[in-house]
Amino acid sequence: MTRAVDLADVAEFDHEVDVLVVGVGCAGAAAAMEAARAGASVLALERASGPGGSSAQSGGELYLGGGTAVQQACGFEDDADNMFAFLVAALGPHADEEKLRLYCDGSLEHFEWFRSCGITFEGSLYDAPTWMPFTQDGLMWLGENAWPYNEAARPVPRGHRPATSGWAGQTVMTALLATAEAAGVETHVDTRARSLVVDASGRVVGLRATRFGETVHYRARRGVVLATGGFVDNEQMLTDHAPVLLGHGKVSDGLDDGSGIEMASVLGAATRRMGSVEAAYTAVPAMACRGMLVNAHGRRFINEDVYPGLYSHAALHQPGPCWVLMDEAGLESVPEQDAMGVRPTYAAETLAELEAELAMVPGSLEAGVAEYNRHAAGGADPLFHKDPRWLRVLEGPWAAVDPRIGFFAQGSAAPAGTGFQGFTLGGLATTVDGEVRTVGGGLLPGLYAAGRAASGVHGDGYISGTSLGDGTFFGRRAGRRAARG
Repeated sequence: MTRAVDLADVAEFDHEVDVLVVGVGCAGAAAAMEAARAGASVLALERASGPGGSSAQSGGELYLGGGTAVQQACGFEDDADNMFAFLVAALGPHADEEKLRLYCDGSLEHFEWFRSCGITFEGSLYDAPTWMPFTQDGLMWLGENAWPYNEAARPVPRGHRPATSGWAGQTVMTALLATAEAAGVETHVDTRARSLVVDASGRVVGLRATRFGETVHYRARRGVVLATGGFVDNEQMLTDHAPVLLGHGKVSDGLDDGSGIEMASVLGAATRRMGSVEAAYTAVPAMACRGMLVNAHGRRFINEDVYPGLYSHAALHQPGPCWVLMDEAGLESVPEQDAMGVRPTYAAETLAELEAELAMVPGSLEAGVAEYNRHAAGGADPLFHKDPRWLRVLEGPWAAVDPRIGFFAQGSAAPAGTGFQGFTLGGLATTVDGEVRTVGGGLLPGLYAAGRAASGVHGDGYISGTSLGDGTFFGRRAGRRAARG
């Protein structure tokens, strides 16, 4: 861990501005933009050869609600209280209710902010379980209509999708970066922050970095905003804080190594929820909802029509491997586009034959399917309350899909060969304005954090769109606060 640099040891600063933003993903772009709009001179530092970070590689979903124009166009009424009730349940236990309350109350304005940055949304709904629709529909369900969340809040879809087919992270970042540049933000790429610079009072006044192999010092007259991402690419930090992700694939640009968290920690910064993670399991939602998602013992453990990020979290803690069990009729009903290039790994005429192929205890699948079919015949799922839309009696022939193969993999193994990919949600403890807290309960003057470098709205749960959503929302707040000095 790199120690901080005393101001007295810096002979000269190479650059001096009001606000320094470290990292130019969604949180950094939002912070830099808002600081500039507040009248500050802003310099953003990006260690890669171009800005965008992991945000640009994401699906681009934005979790927004409260009655947006897209929701209204699709015929849904929503409000901040209803949105809050869902997120407390879905992001919990231990979601940050203070930050969540602000996020929900400000969601309508935040939606309009995205539109002001040039991001457009179609007024149509994708009405089926999916990781990401390969359409331009502007709205999708993210678990709001599935049990148990449909009992915690009135079901309203809030997954807002920019008007593009497929991955939309680059679309979001292109718009944010252009708007930040128009606001006057300057960016230095190939610049890696190494240490924070502090004065004799303990205030953060800049940082030391390397740029094109040379040591460079940056002065921040009003504040430094850390938007350096999480720590999924730091094996030691995962071992110490989030070992559940060890051995699995990583959702990152390869640079989420916790550097900002470590730089602040040497100054006595507090961290929060460092064990909280997102995990994505490459089980195809369109297949899972038409069949059964079972663990290594052949037992169901969740309703298959729930948002896949939620069944992924559940699968991560099951005895594995897990399988998507389908019958021939269910498999043939999956739209080709929704199959995501996945075909069954095993097929058999009988469940007994399939049990042997999957190395399951004889009778385990037969017992699980018999129980499922008994309830399906009655039109209800008393165990997990799967929506009747997806509930029917399953009959052979049978197929088992192995999520470890991954999407569009054509038989090759998914990253790490486990079927899971994830990133970290914990980070620096901050106020709602991004001020970094100390382990003693105070604040580190001059230092702010946002995005996955900070602990945001999440507890133990995760819903797609809440990382880009809270990263930009609280990045904006951190930028405005830093501009005030």
